[in-house]
Amino acid sequence: MTKPSLEHLQKVIGYHFRNLELLTEAITHSSFSSESTSSRDGLRARDNEQLEFLGDAVLGFVVSAQLAETFPECSEGKLSRAKSRLVATEYLSDVAARLVLGDYLRFGHGEEKTGGRSKSRLAVNALEALVAAIYRDGGIRAAQRFITHHILPPDLEAHRDFLFSVDYKSALQEYLQAERLGTANYRILAETGPEHRKTFVVEVSASAWVARGEGTSKKLAQQEAARLCLEMMERSRLADG
Repeated sequence: MTKPSLEHLQKVIGYHFRNLELLTEAITHSSFSSESTSSRDGLRARDNEQLEFLGDAVLGFVVSAQLAETFPECSEGKLSRAKSRLVATEYLSDVAARLVLGDYLRFGHGEEKTGGRSKSRLAVNALEALVAAIYRDGGIRAAQRFITHHILPPDLEAHRDFLFSVDYKSALQEYLQAERLGTANYRILAETGPEHRKTFVVEVSASAWVARGEGTSKKLAQQEAARLCLEMMERSRLADG
């Protein structure tokens, strides 16, 4: 199968680079860099780690600015929660998948053989590097346009519930870590209904507590199970006085 070209990637993201080396750097994993050298000067090809660092900052700034503009009535805490949702690996991995970014990445032979192209974390790193590459090539407005069109939901107001709802899985894990009680484990107990309207039942076990939650997706069922588990823990804490 022919590897997609940089020209095609530029069409997908809706941005054409003046300095194409920045785009090449954004999609280059360190494994490729360590296994190859430039035929021109004998130096290693630059990998995307530095761009990833910069892209994380640019993405955080643009997302924060857009959230503050869209929800001027919200507290800092609520805005921080919404921002964390939009820059989380889980969310960004869906964005990278929509862009099929993994198909364009440059890996060394070792990483390629161990499935690097299918690792969502590496695709997210490249997405952040891509944000930085666009920023360095075209400035903050170009980066903002890319983030608005490809990363942020098209209507932030319509996604209020997603942005501001409590992440019970994270809250449960934070509590367990604070109490040194290990980690929470989730498993699917049941999956019923037609393909387009399924219901999932998930069980979470956290130290001595076990709870079950239902939802129309695995993620929602996990959130409900975590919420119920936290409620059980709180009742136990109050009972112990």
